[in-house]
Amino acid sequence: MILKQYYLGCLAHASYLLGDEASETAIIVDPQRDVQQYMDDAAKFGLQIRHVFLSHFHADFIAGHLELRDRCGAIIHLGSRAQAEYAFVAMQDGDALHFPGLRLQVLETPGHTIESISILAFDLKKDPSMPYAVLTGDTLFIGDVGRPDLRASLGWTANDLGAYLYDSLRNKLLTLPDETLVYPAHGAGSLCGKQLSSDTVSSLGDQRRLNYALQPMAKEEFIRLVTADQPDAPPYFTYDAILNTREHATLDENLEHVLHPIDLDEVLRMGDAGVQILDVRDAAEYAKGHLAGSINIGLSGQFATWAGTVLDRAKPIVIIAEPGREKEAALRLGRIGFDHVRGYLDRGMEALAARPDLVWPTERISAPMVAEELASMEPPLLVDVRNPREWAARHIDGSLNVPLNHLQERIGEIPRDRRIAVHCAGGYRSSIAASILHQHGITNLIEMAGGLAAWDAASLEFAPPTH
Repeated sequence: MILKQYYLGCLAHASYLLGDEASETAIIVDPQRDVQQYMDDAAKFGLQIRHVFLSHFHADFIAGHLELRDRCGAIIHLGSRAQAEYAFVAMQDGDALHFPGLRLQVLETPGHTIESISILAFDLKKDPSMPYAVLTGDTLFIGDVGRPDLRASLGWTANDLGAYLYDSLRNKLLTLPDETLVYPAHGAGSLCGKQLSSDTVSSLGDQRRLNYALQPMAKEEFIRLVTADQPDAPPYFTYDAILNTREHATLDENLEHVLHPIDLDEVLRMGDAGVQILDVRDAAEYAKGHLAGSINIGLSGQFATWAGTVLDRAKPIVIIAEPGREKEAALRLGRIGFDHVRGYLDRGMEALAARPDLVWPTERISAPMVAEELASMEPPLLVDVRNPREWAARHIDGSLNVPLNHLQERIGEIPRDRRIAVHCAGGYRSSIAASILHQHGITNLIEMAGGLAAWDAASLEFAPPTH
């Protein structure tokens, strides 16, 4: 038996290759949309990818099941309660795939979604009666469980799914041996739960002891606990969950259409017509100079999540990137189903060398310099774009908390007759925020380089915590 985990940090997403050497068969579980790594490894192991499982219809990314079907002829497997436009094998509780050295057995574990499944992997050479591992999708994480509130727009209440989740955990997963390894579909940084561990594998015994949601409690208390204080779900989540049920163009097909250069004059015309100009360079480079009206979401951070949060899915996108990184940007947008890219600015910022009138800087200053301005006779309004839990734990006295994912809807709260200083934890989100503020004509603006980490490193004072 072969079991390999793939971890995509940008989306905190784990996918898996399971292999049976005797039958030369590979099975991919919860693949990302760019599938070449699975194909390369299958070839290296001497395997053919013959099956692909989705543990559920993921909301935070577009899965690569159609890509593997089209490129490898893989059979798609879903839970028996799944409904989809494409052909698939519906797997009921106890259904299994049998191979000479490997058996995969399905547990139906609704809760995060109604069609969720977990997959038991038996290494038949080691012990055919004891599961070596369980791939839990978004039902059970390391340190947490899947949130049950993401399907409200699709007709399921958080309380209903929370009740299913309680039963799935208690009656299915917690009946497994303590030695069983737990391999989830997400880790720390995912918005599919609220306190996921940075560990990517654990034993069920450790989770039984350490996971807050697996402790003995009544169903009502469990539902209250797992529905409270969940992070805001980005607006693209419902779109992706639905798209994962549909027949749609593959990533390669889409990249063929979107990866072409566009000259500056045409980009300007497109911008005037409402196309979104997305600059994917690092925050420091963006601050030095960028095309007026562009929005900055750097490839160096949680690019896909923030692109899906602040960009309008209904409006086309043109990319500005360092030459050579255009494909990476389009591919990472494609991972969340943002296929509406029209191209990229030919030569990147070099195209603006002769048009300094179109180039804006963002004034980035150090934390001590921000502190000096705040102590002046006319201090700027300090806008903290971190989430409310971060702000409550630690913030600068007098700051206004406007979380980045709500900045556009709350833009009216930002005064236009006063200097604004914006910051986040480390400088990534504040650059996005500065570009949004610029788009709305708020240009009397400074950005604190390095964010709250730089403020702390300079031994500057914080307000008392609010909890």
